[in-house]
Amino acid sequence: MIRFDNVWKRYPNGREALCDFTLGIERGEMVFLTGHSGAGKSTLLKLIAVIERPTRGTLVVNGQNTATMPRKKIPSFRRDIGIVFQDHKLLMDRPVYDNVGLPLVIAGVPEKEITKRVRAALDQVGLLGREQNRPIELSTGEQQRVGIARAIVGKPSLLIADEPTGNLDPDLAVEIMNIFKRFNEVGVTVLVATHDVHLIERYGVRRVIIEAGRVAGGDAEPPPPLPSIVVDRVEPS
Repeated sequence: MIRFDNVWKRYPNGREALCDFTLGIERGEMVFLTGHSGAGKSTLLKLIAVIERPTRGTLVVNGQNTATMPRKKIPSFRRDIGIVFQDHKLLMDRPVYDNVGLPLVIAGVPEKEITKRVRAALDQVGLLGREQNRPIELSTGEQQRVGIARAIVGKPSLLIADEPTGNLDPDLAVEIMNIFKRFNEVGVTVLVATHDVHLIERYGVRRVIIEAGRVAGGDAEPPPPLPSIVVDRVEPS
């Protein structure tokens, strides 16, 4: 699903955000990325979504090498990735319906299908019936739910989130993370960058610790598959 092989990312100011970074994530996994501010978590997510490109190395996402991907293919590539931001990045002057449906409008989906899918996405995050509210009328937690609905309205196979609970109190943080967990349980690959260690421990999924642009702990590779068990058929006597 996602494979970083010896990836480096250097910004124009000379800062090395990722240094010889190697990481593998299998389809259907849920993985937490942790590390202090500036460790490289956000850069890693931007590389996956081709918001940034590697300086060196190979990054393959959904079978595509992002380093060599033609620019014209990036929009269609991103349609299979849902992105959730810490600061929501909502259009405050537009209703919730328009915010959630925006990716579908850009993709040219018919209006009737947009209505159906927006309502389904809002239902999944517990906001059905709030379509005509403006984000400014919602709480911080509800705004984050709108951001999640927008991320999943296109039915992506990969959901990435950058500190999605950073501005929320502990109870709301658990509610938001439970939403991600439910999507993972139906097969969506989920990658969450967070500094909340207590929240991570609650879910017991794979954790990757990043420090100074490198994997500093946790599991850089997914666990091996369980061996298949062959049961000999016993004929009735």
